[in-house]
Amino acid sequence: MTVTVVTLLTRRPGMSREAFRAYYETHHRVIGERVLAGYATRYVRRFLDPLDGTEAPFDCDVVMEIDFPDEATRDTCFAALAEPAVAAMIAEDEERLFDRGRTRTFSVIEHASSLAPLAPGASAR
Repeated sequence: MTVTVVTLLTRRPGMSREAFRAYYETHHRVIGERVLAGYATRYVRRFLDPLDGTEAPFDCDVVMEIDFPDEATRDTCFAALAEPAVAAMIAEDEERLFDRGRTRTFSVIEHASSLAPLAPGASAR
C-alpha cells in the first residue's frame, strides 16, 4: 500500500516564478532528495501555471508529492526530518524560497475512476 503526502507550497513574496522554479530545482530539490532517501519511493514537484495567463497571486505555486511504502516509513521519515539539525537545515533553505506560513500538507486518500480509452481516430468532445 502506497502512502502519499501532498504539500501545497507558495513562493515567498517578491520572488519571480522563474527564480522560484530555478532555485527549487537546482538547490531545494537536492536537499529533499538527500533527506528523503531511504524512506520515500517517489518525490515529485508539480509547478503550476495559471491557464488564464494572469500574474495575479494565487494560493500555491507548486504541488509536492511524496510516496512512502507504508505509514510506518512515512512516520519514521517525518521523525527524522524533525531532528533539530535536519529541521534547521530545511527551515533555513525554505526561508529563501517559500512563504512558509502558507504551506499546507495533506495525507492523500485516492479514489480513481476507470475511463474508457478514446477510440483510435476519434477526437475528444
